[in-house]
Amino acid sequence: MSSAVTTRFAPSPTGYIHVGNLRTALMNYLIARKAGGTFILRLDDTDQERSKQEYIDALMQDLDWLGLHWDRLERQSLRYDRYRAAADELRGAGRFYECFETPAELDLKRKKQLNMGRPPVYDRASYGLSDDQKAAARAEGKEGYWRFLLHQNRIEWEDGIIGPISIDAASVSDPVLIRADGQVLYTFASSVDDVEMGVTHIVRGADHVTNTATQIQIMEALGGTPPRFAHHSLLSGPGGEKLSKRLGALSLRDLRAQGVEPMALLSLMARLGSSKPVELAGSLDELAAGFDVESFGTAPTEFDPENLFPLTRQYVQGLPFAEVQARIAALGVPADLAEDFWAVAKGNITVLADLEGWWALFRDGAEPLVDEGDRDFVAQALALLPAQPWTRATWGEWTAAVKAATGRKGRDLFRPLRRALTGRDAGPEMAEVMPLLQKRPGL
Repeated sequence: MSSAVTTRFAPSPTGYIHVGNLRTALMNYLIARKAGGTFILRLDDTDQERSKQEYIDALMQDLDWLGLHWDRLERQSLRYDRYRAAADELRGAGRFYECFETPAELDLKRKKQLNMGRPPVYDRASYGLSDDQKAAARAEGKEGYWRFLLHQNRIEWEDGIIGPISIDAASVSDPVLIRADGQVLYTFASSVDDVEMGVTHIVRGADHVTNTATQIQIMEALGGTPPRFAHHSLLSGPGGEKLSKRLGALSLRDLRAQGVEPMALLSLMARLGSSKPVELAGSLDELAAGFDVESFGTAPTEFDPENLFPLTRQYVQGLPFAEVQARIAALGVPADLAEDFWAVAKGNITVLADLEGWWALFRDGAEPLVDEGDRDFVAQALALLPAQPWTRATWGEWTAAVKAATGRKGRDLFRPLRRALTGRDAGPEMAEVMPLLQKRPGL
């Protein structure tokens, strides 16, 4: 690939973006990044009723959080003059025609075709209408909308994931490109933009394959060269169920609120559904260097959000103190304890927010967990606990004294004492915990 590679991510700002959107954005981003090319963020905001600035702002925040920075920002709502010019060009070439069927009439046609065992393809009844016939339709209160006249041959391309694709255009309805209210539809606006912006590679979901077939003809009719297409499989739930109904709970902002780290999310999405193992990457450059769109399969790809947390844990636990120092200071950890606190706590957290619970334990103490049969033993042990401040040596010295006084040893000695001091059955080495405990425990 050369530096002329141009990709794009073209979301509709009608909601918060989710993991399905991210998969598309990331693949296009990595192709451009690997080639030293251009990544365009293009807002498909021609639906003025549903497109909202709050979703645009949230989208940009999400991409920025992930480090997926775009080279160019485009808005389709600012390009209506280009769509009008392209529509005029297609009309002049005889590839655009005005239609007047109502939704009810089209639905009736589809039902008749299905009842006759035929595919529900538009019959081109409006193609070739005379000016008088169009005037008569308008006199009846009908509003015209515009379809693209497909050449009814086979549309073929080599898909970067699926492989060779061949679609008979005669089996596809001439697509509606401009609605009666003047709204330019995705199929048309996207084709015009991809041609004029020099897009060379497009990765998107497998549900767009038929769109791709029609868009190839639209692009060619506009004098453009279609880009290299690749259609990735759609995400399903961990049991193979459709994910679409759950995507609202899998928005990027929700995952961020749960503490998922950007590199964990990117590492999973860059490999999920491919022949390569999922591994935590150190950077976007590393992900780009190892990215190969042809390594992805066509089967539905199972996505389980729980898989994000082992990767997040691996990422968080590998952070150097300097990268968490400010966060730890914000918890109120004294500066002289901060680095030791991180060294002790990091091996016992999954997300950074877990640090708060550990500091609360060290600062305020915990509600002791004491089995009834251990109550006298723990009381005797606490009476032997030396005065603060405690050091790393305190745990060994104290437990040795308790062992000598009570005769207890091994698990029967150490477990009740850990539970009495921390209120937990497991955690960091107690020798490391003792210097961090700010309050003396009591029963």
